Amino acid sequence: MTGGWVRGNAISLLENGDEFFRRMTAVINAAHQELLIETFMLRDDAVGKRIQRRLIDAAGRGVWISVLVDGYGSHFLPQAFIDEMEAAGIHFFVYHPQPKWLRVRANIFKRLHRKILVADGQTAFIGGINLESNHLSTFGGECKQDYAAELKGPIVSEIHRFAREAIQDQAGGRLEFVHLKPDSSPQAQPQDAAIKFVTRDNARCRSVIENEYLERITAAERRIIIANCYFFPGYRILKALRSASRRGVRVCLLTQGKPDSRLAKRAACTLYDFLVESDIEVYEYWDRRLHAKIAAFDDDWATIGSSNLDPLSLSLNLEANVFVRDKAFNARVNERIEHLIYHSKVVGITRYWLQNRTLIKWFMSSALYHVLRHLPGFTAWVPRRERKSWGSPRKARGGTPDANSRRRNG
Repeated sequence: MTGGWVRGNAISLLENGDEFFRRMTAVINAAHQELLIETFMLRDDAVGKRIQRRLIDAAGRGVWISVLVDGYGSHFLPQAFIDEMEAAGIHFFVYHPQPKWLRVRANIFKRLHRKILVADGQTAFIGGINLESNHLSTFGGECKQDYAAELKGPIVSEIHRFAREAIQDQAGGRLEFVHLKPDSSPQAQPQDAAIKFVTRDNARCRSVIENEYLERITAAERRIIIANCYFFPGYRILKALRSASRRGVRVCLLTQGKPDSRLAKRAACTLYDFLVESDIEVYEYWDRRLHAKIAAFDDDWATIGSSNLDPLSLSLNLEANVFVRDKAFNARVNERIEHLIYHSKVVGITRYWLQNRTLIKWFMSSALYHVLRHLPGFTAWVPRRERKSWGSPRKARGGTPDANSRRRNG
């Protein structure tokens, strides 16, 4: 879906799991009516168990809760972990769960990659941070550098409606939601941020996030700064970035140096020739594993969400971003990206890098780019498989029928 611009919102940037999990648990603890959660990865680790316990406690005080996870990202989540949540009355669903007899994660395409939380219809979170311990700075050298946003204001109503529709789709239309009562507590005057909530799917909204990026890149007049871990966009975005650079816009890209996927890193390297020859600044971040999906354009536009700039996110995965018109949020996103560039261990990709590449490496990189770029198109030939969803094992507080039968939602 893609809605219109909604004004009168407050939005704040949260950096890494240290800030995000602290705010998330505080909001869960304060919820008194409803919690809707979507995530790609939920782990049975310190963070996952902490969130599980907070959710069970919330369910115990009467909060209506649904959790939707991806079957690939959360493939190794123990059944006992899910059972504890279902026993508390939490509606738990898995998008494209893998067969129990399958010992590998086979469903690598068309994944639920969104990360959303909506509390009481009043507060929402969106971004790229999964519910796992490796987003904490205490995790060590393998921890991830990532961002999320907390939102308040009328845009939360759109995110809330979408999250309800998504979980209802997984439930086959069987869920009965609570009727939310208006919040009567005093509200601080929000900042006047204009926000557009944009989601990508494989039905009607295939290119909406890519198109929003293109619109912002094309309209940029002074600055484009992007931090994206899997930077492997299509021809349209690459050409738009080159055109922006040629008309005098400073174009700066920060991507991962420490790869969690060697194939993704190799794919990104195939673009270095094009980017550097287009006078685009390219930096690899090496302090941690970069997992960011943020960007700032000029002085008042920014975006944050779950979408990478690669074939999986732009062509296959279910994604969600917000695009923001607000000078304060733009400045914050720009400042955090530049802080990584100028105060972290980074490697600049310069013309010296180009001079040291061999002809055979250039040829292999070019061939690899075209193969990987068109790989998503081949998935259209993969037969569609019916998926199963797991739900609450008992009648829910809202009167929901038994949802734990292994029902099929084609």
